[in-house]
Amino acid sequence: MATIDDKRVGTKEEEEDFLTGPLSVLMQSVKNNSQVLINVRNNHKLLARVKAFDRHCNMVLENVKEMWTEVPKSTKGKGKPKNVERFISKMFLRGDSVILVLRNPHA
Repeated sequence: MATIDDKRVGTKEEEEDFLTGPLSVLMQSVKNNSQVLINVRNNHKLLARVKAFDRHCNMVLENVKEMWTEVPKSTKGKGKPKNVERFISKMFLRGDSVILVLRNPHA
C-alpha cells in the first residue's frame, strides 16, 4: 500500500519534476503568463493562459479562445465545414480531457 511519503505531495522533487519534466510547459506558462494551445478530447482546441495546474493536468485557465469545426448534417448536399470559436473569460479544465499541450507558436 502506498504511504503519504510515496506520493511526494508538495515536495521539492515534485517541484523539480514540474520544472524539467513534461509539465514544464505548463509551469513556464504560469510563470511567464504566456499562452498555450490545448487539444482536448472532443476535438476542440483551447488557446489560453494557464493560471494554475496540478499533476493530473487539471487547469485554471483565463482568456480562453475555444475553437472547433462543425460539419452540417444535411441530407441533400455537401455541407461545408464551418470553423467556430468562442471566448471564455475563466475556465476550469479537468485533466482527463487533455490530449496535448503546446506553447503558443506565435508568441
